[in-house]
Amino acid sequence: MAQDPAADRPQPGEGHETTEAPEAPASGRFSPSRRGLLGIAGAAGLALGGAGGAAVATGLARRGGTAGQGSSVVPFHGDHQAGIVTPAQDRLHFASFKMVDGSGRDDLIELLKDWTTAARALTQGKALGSGVEPDNALLPPEDTGEAEGLQAGHLTLTFGLGRDLFTGTDDDGDPYGLRARLPEQFQPLPSFAFDLLEEARSGGDLCIQACADDPQIAVHAIRNLARIAVGRAHLFWSQLGFGRTSSTSPEQATPGNLFGFKDGTANVMSDETEALDQHIWVGEEGPEWLRGGSYLVARRIMMTIETWDRASLDEQERIVGRSKLEGAPLSGAREFDEPDFQAESDGEPVIDLASHVRLAHPENNDGARILRRGYNYVDGSNTLGQMGAGLFFISFQKDPGIFSRVQRSLKPDLMNEYIRHIGSGLWAVPPGVRSGEFLAQALFE
Repeated sequence: MAQDPAADRPQPGEGHETTEAPEAPASGRFSPSRRGLLGIAGAAGLALGGAGGAAVATGLARRGGTAGQGSSVVPFHGDHQAGIVTPAQDRLHFASFKMVDGSGRDDLIELLKDWTTAARALTQGKALGSGVEPDNALLPPEDTGEAEGLQAGHLTLTFGLGRDLFTGTDDDGDPYGLRARLPEQFQPLPSFAFDLLEEARSGGDLCIQACADDPQIAVHAIRNLARIAVGRAHLFWSQLGFGRTSSTSPEQATPGNLFGFKDGTANVMSDETEALDQHIWVGEEGPEWLRGGSYLVARRIMMTIETWDRASLDEQERIVGRSKLEGAPLSGAREFDEPDFQAESDGEPVIDLASHVRLAHPENNDGARILRRGYNYVDGSNTLGQMGAGLFFISFQKDPGIFSRVQRSLKPDLMNEYIRHIGSGLWAVPPGVRSGEFLAQALFE
């Protein structure tokens, strides 16, 4: 479920992002592709496809043109994509997309270009195109408008590429011309113990992680990016999340998950430069187009919280390996105390041999560490009155094998009695976008 190593904290430092200046295309508007225009049958589809292309024009609305300026803007440009080491926001809208049947390389490139231009505007808190008031009132607005006046809200948009874009299928061969660019490390995740994966909530050709301070800002971003994709890609599945379950900055307090425990106390932090290079960012071991990027793993983990809530405090703490109130390892007194796995009481280990803390610790995983950005979720309830609640787990690592190594270690985890993995996905996350570039541009050169 989670990685919970404990390590000393370096002194806080600066994040990876660079100072960003607003950028507008050289020409007035992008010309949407024919596929983008004809992606939905009928006049309604034509209007929507046209709106998608127009929406990515300048990122400057006629109204609210200064919205989002100031400290609530997270720069879009940088060596790495924002939304990885960025201080974790409290709200998430995660979306997985599939390319439409018959789409090709040009469609994928055009989509990534359009998304890049839109993301520049959205992350600055600006409406798309002419905003909610098009020149012709008979056309749909170029921005859906629900984020009007909310500013940027520290919105970050992190984009990933699925493995099927590279491998294709037996039926379509290599439609995007990327088979030769598939990284050696980009292997499918294996089946893990206790997986009950739902196909409708797993995988995808593309993913977008939208994180923000306000849920409406994150939803607005995904909604508009999905509309721009019409005719080229369609929304496959998505997940809303609230209440971050990890910290990516030493200035942030460690939050609790829906089990009431602090989770991932010693996550890899934004100022741990050496650890980031060692465990998170793809380096010379990967292809040049992916260097400075990472791999994103998403796992939808259902929690049987009603059963958990009937377990005694002693049992809950034994399962986790930490105290519930303080978050300290059971061998220590404070949250950031290093777990002592040799400590015993009455001849028994103080930290259970099958506790989550012990099994997930780097000491038991060949030193493997991951950067976690998970969120709580509640998706209604069932007919038995049980909440559809859990953890939407997100991690970044330089090699998917790192995640697999940790996850295999959790097979005997006592927590497995209370959780089930019901969704899964893996994407390659290209490096950051430079001014004048588009997402994953180096992949196509």
